[in-house]
Amino acid sequence: MPRFLKDLKIMLLANLWTVPVVAALVGAVFYFVAPPPPMHATLATGGANGGYALFAEKLKEELAHQGFTLELVPSGGSLDNLGKLQRGEVQMALVQSGQELTLPARERERLHGLGVMYQEPLWLFKRKDVDIDAMGDLLQLRVAIGTPNSGTRAIAAALLQANRIEPEGYPQAWQAFSGTRAADALIAGELDAAFFVGPAENAVVQRLAARSELDLVSLRRSAAYRARLPYLTKLEVGEGLLNLASNSPSRDILTLGPVATLVANDEFHPSLTPLILEAAREVMKNGSLLDPAGRYPAAQPMTLSTLDEAAYYYKNGLPILQRYLPFRIASLADRYIILLIPLLVVMFPLFKAVGPVYRWRIRARIYRWYKYLREIDRKLDAGTLREELDGEIGKLEELEDQLAKVDVPLSYSNELYDLHVHLRYVIERLQALKARSRDGEA
Repeated sequence: MPRFLKDLKIMLLANLWTVPVVAALVGAVFYFVAPPPPMHATLATGGANGGYALFAEKLKEELAHQGFTLELVPSGGSLDNLGKLQRGEVQMALVQSGQELTLPARERERLHGLGVMYQEPLWLFKRKDVDIDAMGDLLQLRVAIGTPNSGTRAIAAALLQANRIEPEGYPQAWQAFSGTRAADALIAGELDAAFFVGPAENAVVQRLAARSELDLVSLRRSAAYRARLPYLTKLEVGEGLLNLASNSPSRDILTLGPVATLVANDEFHPSLTPLILEAAREVMKNGSLLDPAGRYPAAQPMTLSTLDEAAYYYKNGLPILQRYLPFRIASLADRYIILLIPLLVVMFPLFKAVGPVYRWRIRARIYRWYKYLREIDRKLDAGTLREELDGEIGKLEELEDQLAKVDVPLSYSNELYDLHVHLRYVIERLQALKARSRDGEA
């Protein structure tokens, strides 16, 4: 075996003690570091053809690029989504702003806002031969006000209640449905008006906007509504914005609308927040007919507490590592970097001690022989070796043979050869003493 390989082998064997120490430190890092976030989550979306479902499908597709699986759970609407969050059936849900106010304060504390995803305008379509100037005019008409527990019903009910029209006073001609069914009935003339909530690009909204026999009602008193319902926003819809061919709406109108908020419960892993929000930003990067490009998601004031990770994202953007690395790798690195500094603090003095310990262990191979030589010196000084000379000489010669088999690195060879010289010197002293003792006896 080449000399340098022998020296390397000796060095490794002399420092084997560092292996369990380093293993214990690394094991402690893996034990104490937080586990990586799951690459799967569930999201309650609402009806199959609604705005929530469309947005959720795009979000799911965007997250799939990062290897993240988003499971979409259909529901009966915004209030149903809140119920699923409370029961832990999903980890996230799209919720219409204001719906969380229906929950007790204790229940709201268990939910967390991730931000506003987009605006949800309220559309009140009517047949053109019907005049509607105020909410009170609806009492004489056939109107679809949305299914129970839906966002459409919640907003319509809030506007009606602001006009002192309570649920127990709803006429029998009002229908508890919306969406496609309400659109079909309105087009067929079975309804005079119907409420809808959703983005301007919503398929149902676009279908109604294309019908020349229908028009939109302008909510002229939007400022008065907002003063009573602050979770609603005022929206200006220009003439022809929904459909230029049918010129819908036929004039500039005002309407109101909540915003679609993304809400999570305690089962949601907070570290997933920047991943989810960045995917939502990608979905909304081009904006919509009513939402400017790049405006959403946004950290608008919410009645729910905002996760710290969401607040950081809206203030600083993605965490540094996630800007350059895939989420899975960045999240792992982020966790281990937290413990890297204390680990290095411990490892630095450990490796600094490797050199002195190595030198001590190599020299210990040599110096342990000197202990026996020193004992012989003491016996010589005390004059107690005369009767043991033959035995001691034999032991020293045996030690000399053993010493010849000791292997040390080249840098310590001088100390080994010194030991050979000293051992031979003691043997010769004992042999000389033996010879004198024999001559004296003669």
